[in-house]
Amino acid sequence: MPRVTGLVASTALSLCAVLALSSVASAERLTETVIPTHYRLWFAPDFVTDTFRGTASIDIRLTQRTSTFTLHAAELSFSAASVSYAGERQFARATFDAETEMVALAVSDSIPAGQARIDIDFTGTLNDQLHGFYLSQSNGRKYAVTQLEATDARRAFPCFDEPAFKATFDITLMVDERDVAISNGRLRSDTPGPEAGKHTVVFVRTPRMSTYLVAMLVGDFVCRDGGVGDTPIRVCATPDKVALTGFALEAAEQSVEFFNEYFDMAYPFGKMDIIAVPDFAAGAMENVGAIVFRERSLLADPSSASVDTLRNIASTVSHEVAHQWFGNLVTMAWWDDIWLNEGFATWLAGKPLERWKPDWNEATAKVSGTVRALASDTLRTTRAIRTQVNTPDQINEVFDGIAYGKTAAVLRMVEHYVGEEPFRRAVGAYLRKYAFGNATGEDFWNEVTRATGKPVDRIMASFVTQVGPPLVTIQAICTGDSTEVQIEQGEFPGMTTTPADTTWTFPVCATSGAASPACTVISTARSSLTVLGCAGTPFINANSVGYFLSEYEPAAVRAFGDRGDALSIAERLGLLGDEWALVRAARHDVGVYLDLAAASAGVESAAVISELASRLAFVSANLVRPADQEGFRAWIREHFGPVLEALGIPGGPEDDDDRQRRRATLIRLVGLTGGSAPVQTRAHELSLAYLSDPSSVSGTLAPTILQVAAAGGDAALYGRYMGRLAQLGANPEEYYRFFRSLTFFPDQALGDRTLAFALSPDVRSQDTAALLGGLLGGKRDSTWAFIKTNWAALTNKLDGFQGLPRIVGSLGNACTTQAAGDMQAFFAKHPVPRARRALSRALERIESCAAIATRQSPTVSTWLRSTP
Repeated sequence: MPRVTGLVASTALSLCAVLALSSVASAERLTETVIPTHYRLWFAPDFVTDTFRGTASIDIRLTQRTSTFTLHAAELSFSAASVSYAGERQFARATFDAETEMVALAVSDSIPAGQARIDIDFTGTLNDQLHGFYLSQSNGRKYAVTQLEATDARRAFPCFDEPAFKATFDITLMVDERDVAISNGRLRSDTPGPEAGKHTVVFVRTPRMSTYLVAMLVGDFVCRDGGVGDTPIRVCATPDKVALTGFALEAAEQSVEFFNEYFDMAYPFGKMDIIAVPDFAAGAMENVGAIVFRERSLLADPSSASVDTLRNIASTVSHEVAHQWFGNLVTMAWWDDIWLNEGFATWLAGKPLERWKPDWNEATAKVSGTVRALASDTLRTTRAIRTQVNTPDQINEVFDGIAYGKTAAVLRMVEHYVGEEPFRRAVGAYLRKYAFGNATGEDFWNEVTRATGKPVDRIMASFVTQVGPPLVTIQAICTGDSTEVQIEQGEFPGMTTTPADTTWTFPVCATSGAASPACTVISTARSSLTVLGCAGTPFINANSVGYFLSEYEPAAVRAFGDRGDALSIAERLGLLGDEWALVRAARHDVGVYLDLAAASAGVESAAVISELASRLAFVSANLVRPADQEGFRAWIREHFGPVLEALGIPGGPEDDDDRQRRRATLIRLVGLTGGSAPVQTRAHELSLAYLSDPSSVSGTLAPTILQVAAAGGDAALYGRYMGRLAQLGANPEEYYRFFRSLTFFPDQALGDRTLAFALSPDVRSQDTAALLGGLLGGKRDSTWAFIKTNWAALTNKLDGFQGLPRIVGSLGNACTTQAAGDMQAFFAKHPVPRARRALSRALERIESCAAIATRQSPTVSTWLRSTP
């Protein structure tokens, strides 16, 4: 036994603890004086008191002599703490700092550089805030679940809660005898006791990993078994939903098999559990070997599920599996490089699907992702991919469309430039070099530059460190049998954070007619390239693989639209995104976009129709004057109605996935935005049939049918929808079809019922923000009034995770300066630190919409009068 000296832990401040903690707090970061190497963790959750007991024994390496040991702890109580070195044990005085979520352990005799050990006994609360070690409930019983990313491991156990402090973990759980326990490692042993009615589950030691990737789950989970090679894979759920795990298991097996081959490196963590839990703040979390999902992001019956649901499940599974290499095996050194995790997983997610489900058109989905990323990245409130962050609130805010979507789009561009196979080999070399360690952005792009011999470092650096996307304007001059394309690049109009003379380095490929694309890498403000032939203006972004916006003369845009074979589906989709951005920036009139939309109505692509439907709904809601509404609706019915009629409602079982998705989008566009009475009537008929027999409408069409029917529905139909909600707890997809449809009922009294429902215990906190966001789309004034009146209750229900930022973000669908002013005044009195960026973006979206309406509403009126 080690010799014990010193005093029992105390919360009284000591001078050395105060000085050490204050110096760390000023930077919001731990020092490298104390480095963890291994954790031995023991937990005992208690569902009677909703608490847990725990012990942490942390092996550490000291880089210099010290008597103070600072680590993270939040919402934990210590009953004992000590530090051991060379066979001697000193009890420690604990000083907590709630603001920095740190604790300083001070011992009487300083300890020299070398190996030591920290031991802490602690207790905590199984909270209802969906972070840390928390409670989930379903079917009348409780579950204990962890969600530790980004900075919530400190709520489960005292630790060095920064990604660079990787360590190995031995985890033990003592749980009720009727419950199972799941953690990162394989099961080592499961023995009764030692306490009555308990059993103790011990897991094998993990490889080196960051604290935010620790996972623990306790409850009556039931699992479906599978595997790939030597890797066992399980998909687990509550007992009533285990029948819905089959598709997810197949998706996981496909993904693991693909990535094993793609990285030329077998799955590195022994086993893979994938668990659906009733309450979960995110869609999913990539914990090492124990990936946790929200139920509706994982569970489905393939015989009745929509194509979108199955694709979303497969894509999310693939994303989280990709994280096992990008994020878990190699982890960013600090959260400013979170794009090394999220952007790479987003870029990789579609690759297994392309092989497994080629009819899902993943190539087109990637273009849609680029279009969405560019739309977000042209706001003044955008940020650079790499953004300095220090506090937990700042860290949480960078889990956004820039980290995910923009990074994925830039990687897609770079991959296309260097070639898929060279890029794959370079990625594998990077992973092998930094395996079980940490890396920075420079580590990645330097390795790819070395492996490919191409200037990937200059390309990546310009997009990672600079704000926004470049705008490329072109002039085409035909000379003989070739076209000279003069290219000018610069910042997108309205960006205020980018220096005026900023340039990016990126590849450009121009295509015209049947000629092969002419490509070059540009890095200066002006450049040129030559394209064979003179078949009109060349398209400057072949296959829409580049991450930039293109500006053509309006006549060239209309020419692209009229020449149906001039552009591929990907290029037309990219052109629509670029043109809408130029309308928002007042570079083009909305009439140019509407002409392009009319020319694109018959394009046989669900992605193109979805992009059009979204923008035309915005035009209808915000740019069309009341006197012009019927004219605009008639224009929609005239151009898109015949396309829907040719597809038919509801279609047949022989229709492929893309055709089904296109039909669903057109029903919404023609029925709601276009105000088609026949389409609304047909939707109502089909909704009644679906209520009686869900097999009467395809899974892909059902959500749209229910929503369009609700838009013309009455209290009787609302009552039937609510009645179905009460019966569908075991089928998440069916439940959310009716749940999301509640926001479409036009009657204000029904809207008020839905508002009350959103805040009731019957709606899980993970779903409240989504329901309020849907209501803000159609009943903004009453919903905003409800939010303001019930802000304290919403804060109590949603403050532990990203629920409040999501509500704040949803408020950006207003379109008047008065709405922006009201928001600013309210949040000045009720600040939400974790939603600062969300508020700025919402206010910019409102102000931008108001400016567009002022500029473009007269243009819409003129265009409608002049359109044949």
